[in-house]
Amino acid sequence: MAIVIYHNPRCAKSRQALQLLREHDVEPEIVEYLKRPPSVARLKRLLRLLGLSPRELIRRKEKTYKELGLGDPGLSDEDLIRAMVEYPVLIERPIVVKDDRVAVLARPPENVLDLL
Repeated sequence: MAIVIYHNPRCAKSRQALQLLREHDVEPEIVEYLKRPPSVARLKRLLRLLGLSPRELIRRKEKTYKELGLGDPGLSDEDLIRAMVEYPVLIERPIVVKDDRVAVLARPPENVLDLL
């Protein structure tokens, strides 16, 4: 079983999700997405695995969201995806992926247990 966590070590929810995985003897591949943002193709794949739209995965309370005017309903999914790739702080976290076939948004962190 291959588990990948898109992780922000400064985020309490992300740290809690990682801790839960480790408590269940799972040592995931850790992708610090702020340092290594996903590509457009990878983010689209993550969205499909999560069953979410870009608007559902974007962090609306981020300063960057407001500065870029991303609340504009006229923006396309492609526009939002490009913004999240360029400004990865906009990506909701943590995202945990199992075998590149299923994923959860670990908010709350206990959602990771659905993958085990």
